[in-house]
Amino acid sequence: MSTAVVPSYPRHPTALAQQALTANLACDGRFTLGLGLSHKMVIEDMMGLSYAKPASHMREYLEVLVPLLKGEAVAYAGEEYQVAYKLALEESAAPSLVVAALGPRMLKIAGELSDGTTTWMVGPKTLREHIIPRISESAAAVGKPAPRIVAGLPIALTNNVEAAKKQINNDLQIYGQLPSYRAMLDREGAANPADIAIIGDEAHLKQQLDTFKALGVTDFNAAVIGVEPGAYKSTMDFLAAYKNS
Repeated sequence: MSTAVVPSYPRHPTALAQQALTANLACDGRFTLGLGLSHKMVIEDMMGLSYAKPASHMREYLEVLVPLLKGEAVAYAGEEYQVAYKLALEESAAPSLVVAALGPRMLKIAGELSDGTTTWMVGPKTLREHIIPRISESAAAVGKPAPRIVAGLPIALTNNVEAAKKQINNDLQIYGQLPSYRAMLDREGAANPADIAIIGDEAHLKQQLDTFKALGVTDFNAAVIGVEPGAYKSTMDFLAAYKNS
C-alpha cells in the first residue's frame, strides 16, 4: 500500500507523520509514503503559498518528518519550520519513504534523507544516465543502502498503438507542459507523454518492463490507460501475471 505523491506544502510534517504512521499500522507495516513538492501552478498560483525555495523547503520538511517517523523527538529550528515535537503513537516501524525527485538538488536530498525516489514522465535513458546515478551517489555518500527507484509510466496492452498514443497524448497533455516533467521528456528526447509510455502487445510490454528492471528500477508504478474497451482489464491481468512470473 502506498501513496504516489502527497504534496508537502499543504500538510505540516507533524500531521503527515501522524497519518503515515497510522496508515502503516493499518497496513501491518507495508505502507510506503510517497512525498513531493507538487508544482508552482498548484502551490503558489492556486493555494497562495510561496514556492520560492522548493528544494530548501523539502530538505527542512524531511529533517522534521523523518525523525518523527522513526519515533524520535524533534527539536528543529529552520528557516521555514520551527518544531519541538514528539508523537505518542503505538510503537511501529517507520514506513518506507520515497520522494518525487527529478532535478539534481532534489535527488541529492532524496538520497540523503529518504529511502528512494518515485518518478513520473521519466524514460529509460534518463533513469540510466541521470536519476539512478545521482540518487545512488547521494545515498552512498551518507552510508545508506541502494535507494528504491519507483518508476511511474503510462502503460496499455493494445494492438492499436497509434490510436493509443493519440489518446494518451490527449489525456496526459498537461504533463508535457509542467516544467519539471517537460525537462525530463526533453532529456529523454521525447516530444510528448506517449513517447515514453509503454504501449503494445504482451511481448513488447514484457520487454520494456524487463528493461526497466535491468536498469535498477525496484518498483513499477503502472498508470494503466484504458485506451479501448477491455484494455484496462487486460493490462491489469498482464501486470498481475508479470509480477508473479
